[in-house]
Amino acid sequence: MKSFLQKFGKSLLIPIVALPVAGLLLRITAEDMLDIPLFQASGVILAQMDALIAIGIAMGLAKAKDKGIPALTGFLAIIVLEEGLKIMDPELNMSVFGGVLAGLLAAYIYNKFKDTKLPSMFAFFSGEKFPITMIIFTMIPVAGVMSFIWPYAQAGIDAFSQTLMGLGALGVFIFGFLNRFLLPFGLHHVINTYVYFGLGEYETASGEVVTGEITRFLSGDPTAGYFIGGFFITMMFGIPAIALAITKAARKRKQETKSLMSSGAATSVVTGITEPIEFTFLFTSPLLYFLHSIYTGLAGAVLYLLHIRHGFSWGAGAIDYFLNLNLSDGGLWIIPIGLVFSVLYYFTFYTIIVKKDIPLIGREHDLEFDEVASSKEQDLELSHSNHEYMAKKILQSIGGKDNVITNDHCMTRLRLELKDTDLVDEKSIKQTGAHGVIKIDKQSIQIVIGSEATTVKNELDKFLE
Repeated sequence: MKSFLQKFGKSLLIPIVALPVAGLLLRITAEDMLDIPLFQASGVILAQMDALIAIGIAMGLAKAKDKGIPALTGFLAIIVLEEGLKIMDPELNMSVFGGVLAGLLAAYIYNKFKDTKLPSMFAFFSGEKFPITMIIFTMIPVAGVMSFIWPYAQAGIDAFSQTLMGLGALGVFIFGFLNRFLLPFGLHHVINTYVYFGLGEYETASGEVVTGEITRFLSGDPTAGYFIGGFFITMMFGIPAIALAITKAARKRKQETKSLMSSGAATSVVTGITEPIEFTFLFTSPLLYFLHSIYTGLAGAVLYLLHIRHGFSWGAGAIDYFLNLNLSDGGLWIIPIGLVFSVLYYFTFYTIIVKKDIPLIGREHDLEFDEVASSKEQDLELSHSNHEYMAKKILQSIGGKDNVITNDHCMTRLRLELKDTDLVDEKSIKQTGAHGVIKIDKQSIQIVIGSEATTVKNELDKFLE
């Protein structure tokens, strides 16, 4: 399970990379900022997050050297699912959860059917192309089933959200918690829609009656902003603290980790878009995400109890914070309170990451199999420097190019997924200078190389192209 979750988490990193620049461009070029309509096209990336996740998961979990067909399979899975839901009920939206479901099914279908042989008259559709056909047939009934299941989840959240207004600080806490907690399931938009645009009523000076926390706050309602003010603490202080904790806890790839965390934190602070950071730990550590949800609810409740209210038009970032500060009550107190929360966030996240050895970016386990490399392997060296010849002989000894599914490595070992490990000639591999061969199962082996494992892996990649 740990191996699966690690691969699952890694598969999300590529689509996440696109989020910071998309969020920054979308907010900074909005109508109330620089007003550059063309740059608003970057918003499509955020709107299509479910598709990006489906493609990323399909690519990450597919057992293939070429990720093109798995990516296409993931894309087909999500568009068929969404279109099927739209046909059954235009109001349904599975959001990110739909992307996760589509990606997992696409990876499964690809791995299951990529070697399928069909009669000669259908040969064009066989082999690696067959999953393209199968995913379409699979996602149609899946969409049908989800069209019956998902409305109950949406209806339940909608009914529950309407009870929040009379619960005071507890209601604010529950809303903040659910706002984050329901994000992976795509149900947060249900409760958000009601609170943002349906909660409460206010009659403006012109006699217009407006509803919802956002609309009422921007219209000058002195009672609006208690349900949404806490998000400034989460976006401007909590998320950057999480990013810092992940950066400080990194054991390797520190510069890459720092770069990704810095850009994600900046996006959250400026625009209020949190996904670039949240998706780096959401699926890898549900515990951390649960705590993040608790802290988000707690931030809102604290502001409510201190009679501090604030609001936003687009997102709870620095831009909206300063633009709407004149409409708030005690809005400046959000900064010192936010600093306290940032300390809470940082020490909690850093401690849990380190103590539980959570494999976030920069802390990925060197091995994804049960066998752990001993510390002595770090000092192992080859008796020669002919890495190209060694890679060539290893490839011959594991059944050739056609037997290789994936070629990976850790600090001291090659990690190979093969179609059949029975074809492996351990004696011949050891004759190349390798220090040992470990068969994990019918498809996975590790070859102990030593400190030069990366070089041998790169040479082997050349023969696999």
